[in-house]
Formats: sequence, C-alpha cells, structure tokens
Amino acid sequence: MSTIPAARTVPGTAGAASARSAQTYFRALVLAALGVAIVLPIALILARSVTPAGTFDFAAPFRALGERSLNRIFLNSIVLGFLVVIGAAVAAVPLALVVTRTSMRRHAWIDVVLIVPFMTPPYINAMGWIIFMQPRGYLMQLLPGIPDPSGVFFSLFGMVTIMSFNLFPFLYLMLKNALVQVSGSLDEAAAVHGARRWYRFRRVTVRLLVSSFAMGALLVFVKTLSEFGTPITMGRRIGFNVLTSEIYRYTSSWPLDFSRAATFSTLLLSACLIAWYAQSVIANRNSFHLVAGKGSREAVLRRGSWLTVVGWAFFGVLLTLSIGVPYFSIFATSLLKIRGRGLALGNFTWEHYRAIISPGSPGMAALRWSLILSVIAAAVAAVIGTVCALAVQSGLKRSEGRAQPVRKAIDFIALLPNTVPSIVVIVGLILMWNSRAMPIRAYNTPAMLVIAYVVLFLPFTVQYVKSSYGRIHPNVIAAGRVCGAGPAYTFRRITLPLILPGIFAGWTMTFAISFRELVGSLIIRPPSVHTTATFIYAQFEQGSVPQGMAMAAISVGLTTAIVVLVQRFTSVKRGPG
Repeated sequence: MSTIPAARTVPGTAGAASARSAQTYFRALVLAALGVAIVLPIALILARSVTPAGTFDFAAPFRALGERSLNRIFLNSIVLGFLVVIGAAVAAVPLALVVTRTSMRRHAWIDVVLIVPFMTPPYINAMGWIIFMQPRGYLMQLLPGIPDPSGVFFSLFGMVTIMSFNLFPFLYLMLKNALVQVSGSLDEAAAVHGARRWYRFRRVTVRLLVSSFAMGALLVFVKTLSEFGTPITMGRRIGFNVLTSEIYRYTSSWPLDFSRAATFSTLLLSACLIAWYAQSVIANRNSFHLVAGKGSREAVLRRGSWLTVVGWAFFGVLLTLSIGVPYFSIFATSLLKIRGRGLALGNFTWEHYRAIISPGSPGMAALRWSLILSVIAAAVAAVIGTVCALAVQSGLKRSEGRAQPVRKAIDFIALLPNTVPSIVVIVGLILMWNSRAMPIRAYNTPAMLVIAYVVLFLPFTVQYVKSSYGRIHPNVIAAGRVCGAGPAYTFRRITLPLILPGIFAGWTMTFAISFRELVGSLIIRPPSVHTTATFIYAQFEQGSVPQGMAMAAISVGLTTAIVVLVQRFTSVKRGPG
C-alpha cells in the first residue's frame, strides 16, 4: 500500500507558524482598511458634533435637544418610527398567522411577491401614492362618486400608511419564519391540560414570537428613522420634518452647516443604537429553545376553514395597497400625454419613454451614469466583501483563540453600515473626503458616488459570502492540502468556485440597490452628474412628473431584468442540483 509523504500531511512547525503569521497580518490589514473606510467617517461625525464652535463640548449634541425646533424634529422622528411599527404590525401579524396556519402555507410565491415592496425605492413608492390620492387623482378618477380623500391622506396618517406598506415585509418574514418552527404539538399539549384557544395563543404562540417580533419591529423602527425618500417627498409636502430631511437641508442648501448636520446625525445614530440595545434586552428575556424532531409537526387549522378565505382576502388587500396602487400610478402617469386630462382614452403615449432613451438626452445620460457607477461599485464591493468574509471565516474551525477578537471586530465593522442610517454614513464620508488632510480629492467627483455605494452596501456581499463559505466542509479544503496544493491553488480551484454563488448574489444586490439609491446620490453627486434616482427626483420637483415616472418604470424594469439574468447565469454555471 502506497503512503503519502509526511511533508504533505503534517506541515512543519516553521511552515505552520509562517501561515498563522501571514493570516494575522492579513486580518490586521483588513481591520485597518475597514477602520479607515467605515469607522473613521462615523468618528468624524461624533468629533464634529462635540466641537460645534471649535472647542470640545461633550454635551453639545444633547444640549441641542433643548431647542424647541430641534426637539420637535427629534420627537417627530421617534413618533413616526413607533407609528410605522404599529402600522407594519397590523399588516404583518395577521398575514403571518394565516399563511402559516392555513392551506396558504403551500404557496411559496406569496413570499416572493411580498419582496416587491422592499425592492421598490421608497421615494418612488411615495410619489405613486401622492399621485393616486391627490385632489382629482387616480382614486377619484376611478371612483368618481367618492369624497376627496386628500384632506385625510395628506397628513401624518398618510405618511405612516405609505411607510407601513413599504416596510411590513421585514416584520412579516421574521414572524413567518418563527411560526414555522413552532410545533403543533405544543398547542395540543396545552389543550390536553385544559387551556382554551385564546389562552393557548396568548401563553404559547405569542410568547414564542416575542423575540422575532422584537427583531422585526426594530428593523422597521430603524428603517423608518433612517428613511429619506418618503420624508423628503411626502413629509415635506405636509410639513412634517424629521431628522433625515433636516440633515439633507443642512448639507445641500445654502448656507451649508456641517456642524449642525453632524449634531442631527449623532442624535439619529444614538436613537438607533438605543433601539438596538432595547431589542437585544427584550429578545434575551424572551428567547426559548424549541425541541424539534421526529414527533414535531406543523400547527395547521382545518382545511377549507373560513380563516383561509379571510386570509386570501386580507392578502389581496395588502397586495393592492402595497404594490398595486404605487405601480399603477407609476405606469399610468408615465403614459399620459397631458396630466390634466387624466385617464382618458387617447391621452396615452410612449413619448416620455422615447425622450428618455433617445441618444444624448438627459435621461439617457442618467441611465448611463447609474449603470457605470453601479457596476463599478458592485464589483469593488464584491472584492472587498469577499476579502472581509474570508478574513472572518477562514480557519474558523481551528483553535485560534488570539485571532477571535480580530475576527469579531472585522465582522462587526463590515456589517456596521447595515445598522447605521445611510444619511449618517453619507455625512461622515463628506467630512472625511472633503478634508484638506485627504491626499486623494474624491469629493465632488463621480468616484465619491462609488465610494458611498461601496461603503453603504458592503454588508450584503459580506453576508452572502460568509453564508457560502460556511457551507464548505473543512475536509474539502484539507483534502486539497493533503494532495499537495498550496494556499493560492486551493483558493483558486476549491474555495473560490464554492463561494462564487455568494459573490454573485452580493454583486447583484449591491448593483440593484446602488442603481436606485437616492440619499447619497442626491447629496454628494457632482453638479454635472445625474443618476436615475436624482433624475426622477428632479423631474418630480420641476413638474415633469410623467417623464420622471417613465424613468422610474425603466429603472425598476432594468434592474429587475439584470438581477434575473445574473441569477439565471449563476444557476447555469452551478449546474443542476
């Protein structure tokens, strides 16, 4: 029986030490780069907020809350966040219950459809609602006999409604995944002991959902606080100002006041961090370990029960309000010849689409810029995200106790932009790249948009690649080393092909969101550059709503088509199974 040389199976002490040293230097380099790219901008915000007049004043951001105007704006943001959480819960909780407890659970396409509100840019969603509900809007044209709804809708109630229908999928998916894991045996055990249905629901099902509800509600709350599109469109129209709209005002309108913007950003960041801490406390106090196994089964109501009919009706209403209304407004407005004539026969045209895609037009230039910037940002984020994920995951099965804090720091910093409001990150990038100490002058150039997109959406690639790498069994890589493969060859021929689906998924997600990103594009774009998002916003502001909606339709359609093509390409590359 042939034997394998010992040099190939048991590396020498010097070689192993050299490999560990190389990994240590690699992780230190990654950590330093992330610190400069992500932590430093946020630190500059905090530094500017506590030195508003050039001298250190730790209490300055919180003392600003004593001002009546700022106090009202801060309170507006908190109230809006709580109201949207309530609105999202009203939509998500009943839907999650009927989908998991009735025959609707067999229809997997329900979850796919409900991703559409999440993928729809909030500012486009808000514009669609505004056009639908305004005086003599589409609602009154479709139902001529109803009273004018604009007085009720154009208020805080309408703003909460728009944001709730846009964000409830976050909470729904959290609750649905938690309910799927709750065995029907638990409910039956409570029934055997004499518990009535309402008592079982309150003491068994609800208790098991508290942790997932807290996480979903936190995501909705933080997303509401950091949302920019709806406050800048709907909120400004009704005079309801929040922290994000005020930060935008101080960074885009003359006279610019970055110290004031940094103060608002610090308060917004503090509110989000407090929300994260409160969620962790609630989740830890209400976390349970469920025993699953051969005896567990799904808790399902009787087939054909009245609840199934009610569930489908409720789902239809949610689908109409969250997707149907905004997309009907988008496509109908994009086809109107004259807005004043409304939905009349003979008042439809493709002219707005032709004006956008005609060579040399401003719309075509915006499409080209968005395509170029998004492709570059997605590629850069894919490379950096892959490096970060490998720094966290590689060698995780081995005992490297001293490297664990570095791994955790890399993981935390790489995912930090996902927990910090986007506009806070943008303000930090402005303070950093507009500094005289920076050797590279990226501010006020298209490169600044690429930097912003990479920093904002880096967590997507990191998460996807980590997930792909986690599915690789350690023996697969060990087998390559046993056969004499070096680290570079092992990575190129084994690791990279296996994590490639995660890299493509991260690239796709970064591209799709960058293509339609508004807040960073609006604040830091050079005057000569328009993206699709800023073009739509400008058209809406200037009264050219049909052309703006035509661009919205093209933008959504183009990104969806590219995402589908990339997914089909990656599935073909992976092959069947």
